Amino acid sequence: MNHPSPTPVKVVTADPGAIGLFGLAIVTLVASSQKLGLTEGLGYAASWAVFLGAFAQLFASIQDAKHNNTFGMTAFGAYAFFWFAMATNWLMKMGTFGPELASAVDGKQLGFAFAGYLVFTLFMTIGAMETNKVLFFIFCLIDVLFLGLTFDAFGAPEFFHELAAYAEMGIGILSLYGCGANVLNAHFGREFVPIGRAFGIFKPRP
Repeated sequence: MNHPSPTPVKVVTADPGAIGLFGLAIVTLVASSQKLGLTEGLGYAASWAVFLGAFAQLFASIQDAKHNNTFGMTAFGAYAFFWFAMATNWLMKMGTFGPELASAVDGKQLGFAFAGYLVFTLFMTIGAMETNKVLFFIFCLIDVLFLGLTFDAFGAPEFFHELAAYAEMGIGILSLYGCGANVLNAHFGREFVPIGRAFGIFKPRP
């Protein structure tokens, strides 16, 4: 006798965007403080890069994959591995892995990586236009950050270093806002903190 198959239970998981934005916020605030000369050294920055910039965003990426959210999964994953790499680069620069490796680095290699991330972020900025305006402006600032980092790595004038630093500080501040909005809006079940509707250019607004 055939028995009807039980109805599958749909597992609901929380939106990981808030923790991903929180990780991005903290690491960019710390890193920009060093670029702007407000703090010194990269020792503490490396640990925040690993645990907040990298692991928090990697967790958000994995959770977004479970939501079938290709955009969020790719964005958080790509930037998570960026911060893993940056933390490793800083440790190399400080001689953690030995003086031979520290003396063999070529900053222009970072320039090529930054340029690749700039192109990637430009594509993601287009996608962010159809999410919300807070996320769109975060991506715009990330574009400016990678533009400044790319030129700075290839030896451009100091202006580009400062451009990257201020853009990075802006990313941190706006990401904190986005994190808080994400949490409170989900908690209260309505738009408690405004984030701005999608532009509705490439697909209809929900």
